[in-house]
Amino acid sequence: MIENNTKRVLTIQDISCVGRCSITIALPIISALGSETVILPTALLSTHTIFPDFTFKDLTDQIAPITNHWKSQGIEFDAIYTGYLGTIEQIDLVKGIFNDFGKEGTIRIVDPVMGDRGQLYPGFDKDYVKKNTELCACADIIMPNLTEASLMTGLEYREEHDEQYIKEMLTALEELGARINVLTGVSLTPGKTGIMGRDSLTGEYYLYQNDKVDAVFHGTGDLFSSTCVGLLMRGKTWQEAMTLAADYTAYTIDATMKDPARKWYGVNFESTIPQLIEMSR
Repeated sequence: MIENNTKRVLTIQDISCVGRCSITIALPIISALGSETVILPTALLSTHTIFPDFTFKDLTDQIAPITNHWKSQGIEFDAIYTGYLGTIEQIDLVKGIFNDFGKEGTIRIVDPVMGDRGQLYPGFDKDYVKKNTELCACADIIMPNLTEASLMTGLEYREEHDEQYIKEMLTALEELGARINVLTGVSLTPGKTGIMGRDSLTGEYYLYQNDKVDAVFHGTGDLFSSTCVGLLMRGKTWQEAMTLAADYTAYTIDATMKDPARKWYGVNFESTIPQLIEMSR
């Protein structure tokens, strides 16, 4: 008999039917990296929110029936990965999922999507920030951007920053409870951007930078996070996963920029999946 060592990952976030973000990135990317990818949609949107007049269906009332059925079937996960969660109620439900579906060795990964460029996304408030902070305390790995880290820690948001500031932010994040804290959008050198993280058990810092591209594409944060999750399931260390994810995201942005027929609403990750698989070997 051939032993099946395929990992099973649960990703919890919304589905935008058109738009290359959230689950429509997480599902193909994590699957391409070799894990069975289970989805738990929190909402159904006709498009992502940059499109005008999008439709929105809240699926909060479906989360408990779905997860209760999973429990009855004895389903477990090797990783649970959360992205955009639209309400406080959904965060409370996810905290329960962390408890109910983990097993020894299950990795809980939170991308606390709620703001950027120093501002909360529309519809969120301080109570949502507090609840998202509680979710991060239940995680093994969190990957906030500088805005989200500032909101959760109470430290001042700085567009321009130095290494001391980033280390202070990581120390403050560490106090929330996650073992590994990774800040995205870190720019310590002109023309560069990337990540800096710290493992609270070893005290080790890790910095990685790519060339900064003068363009903004929706969904690149989801691409980075999903790639990290898939690589962790392939046995990469968190440093290796973050490095490869940063390289792949930068590669995909560059490929998109070179495509004269590119769509305005996202990156061409579908065309670069073969390169991702090769990079992950």
